[in-house]
Amino acid sequence: MALEALKDVVRKIKSSSSIDKYLVEEIVRDIQRALLRADVNVRHVKQISDAIKKRALSEDVLPTFNVREHIIKIVYEELMRGIGEGLDIPLKKAKIMLVGLQGSGKTTTTAKMAKYFKDKGLKAGVITADTWRPAAYDQLKQLAEAYDIGFYGDKNEKDAVKIVRDGLEKMKDYDIIIIDTAGRHALEEGLINEMIEISRVANPDYKLLVLDAAIGQLASTQAKRFHDAIGIDGIVITKFDGTAKGGGALSAAREIGIPIAFLGTGEKVEDFEKFDPAGFVSRLLGMGDIKALLEKVERVVQQEDLDPEAFLKGNFTLKDVYKQIEAMRKMGPVSKIIEMLPLGGLGLKIDDDMMEATQEKMQKFKYIMDSMTEEEITNPAIIDSSRIRRIAIGSGTSPQDVKELLKYYKTMKSVMKKMKKGKFGKLPIKGFPKIF
Repeated sequence: MALEALKDVVRKIKSSSSIDKYLVEEIVRDIQRALLRADVNVRHVKQISDAIKKRALSEDVLPTFNVREHIIKIVYEELMRGIGEGLDIPLKKAKIMLVGLQGSGKTTTTAKMAKYFKDKGLKAGVITADTWRPAAYDQLKQLAEAYDIGFYGDKNEKDAVKIVRDGLEKMKDYDIIIIDTAGRHALEEGLINEMIEISRVANPDYKLLVLDAAIGQLASTQAKRFHDAIGIDGIVITKFDGTAKGGGALSAAREIGIPIAFLGTGEKVEDFEKFDPAGFVSRLLGMGDIKALLEKVERVVQQEDLDPEAFLKGNFTLKDVYKQIEAMRKMGPVSKIIEMLPLGGLGLKIDDDMMEATQEKMQKFKYIMDSMTEEEITNPAIIDSSRIRRIAIGSGTSPQDVKELLKYYKTMKSVMKKMKKGKFGKLPIKGFPKIF
């Protein structure tokens, strides 16, 4: 992702022998390049970079910071200001209507959002009001059934407004109802009229626009047209998974004055998170996002038979890893988890083997543990080279695979212990994580 280049800005500041006007101008140019490559609006980029330069060259350094921390604090705060506020949807009874053009990911987002609220303890249901795309009904029904989410649709009914009306009646006792509406290749009059009618009948608490992260600077035009047509309360950015630029959708939200509600960060239903500007910018700068990580932990421990305290304090054995691996798999790739950790504050070095951990490796780890004795699983410290060879033969893996499991176990144990002890540095300014 082009925005990932912002991490290099922080590294440059931290490694500089001195901070002067020339370095400030250099990092401002680096920030401009990163934002422009990410398709952030040129005017928006200028506002952010001018504010950073002005403050960096004029503000006095606070007593609690050194000059490097002071500059990073300014970058952090101005990026935060550039993104704007997120939309906080309370965990209570609500109707949510999703709109957007065809291909933006509305149907998948409908299921992801329903599961998000279900994992929070709310009874969630979805209504498919997309009568234009034949596969929409089957896709949403399949996803809803897979995750025990309420579903309503009528494959034979072509009147989307009637489907919504009937669906709302059937789902009166649901806490959260999410309505998936039709999309087109363009925002034409027929689509606008249908959205207006559905909005009138449903009277949703929130109307959310779904935007593809790869849309670039066209996002502003789309957001404005939808907002003018029906009034948008928030934006959901989909496919924000590291391969897309995403800056266009981010700057569109700020330009139109609409907050971002959620991010879709991958293909799986679990790859969905509430948008928190502070955590998002912190992650972009390589300072981690502990709040988002702990929310992921909270979501998966509710689905697995896990004790959250035991999961975080690091006092677990390989016996516990069976359940924890399943939880980690549901949290997503290890690389995404690592992004949420402020590694500077933890003092940990995560190597490529750790970053490249995959679901296939997780499954292999379970085969390896199946070949261990009860004593080895309970006390991994006794596993020497001869035991490693025996375990590898019994599991159909290599000694290197067994060593990799033991390394994974030790690293995660260390990470979780430090998370529990709160070793992330002090927070001298509200919302700004000190990472040095």
